[in-house]
Amino acid sequence: MKSVYLDELSLGQSAEMVRTVHEADIVMFAEVSGDNNPVHLDEAYAAQTPFKTRIAHGMLSAAYISAVIGTQLPGPGTIYMQQALRFKRPVKIGDEVTTKAVVTAIDLEKGRVTIETVCYVGGKPVIEGEALVMAPRKPE
Repeated sequence: MKSVYLDELSLGQSAEMVRTVHEADIVMFAEVSGDNNPVHLDEAYAAQTPFKTRIAHGMLSAAYISAVIGTQLPGPGTIYMQQALRFKRPVKIGDEVTTKAVVTAIDLEKGRVTIETVCYVGGKPVIEGEALVMAPRKPE
């Protein structure tokens, strides 16, 4: 992993990652987060919901955004300050989630970067949002 330092960033710069959601991911996320909502873990319960099947935690997909920002753009050393999220569609077991981050604003003085964040399944957005981060500066 390599950081993209603050002075190396440019408007429109982007990074993306693709992950497939597996049942084990949902079970482990439930364990780590403590979110045992049956819509994520119980197929019989989930069948009675509008989704008709189990869905992944929305915050699991949001974690993919954190992964792109923390490992690629800007990468290691980045500090999250804020993240807005709009959940658009459910993510199901077996879905391939493409997460994209695009730099939309840079404040060199404060060291802050605004990043548009979107997760897609089948080309349709499942999460849309915006992050504000402190980008790492080059060591002197």
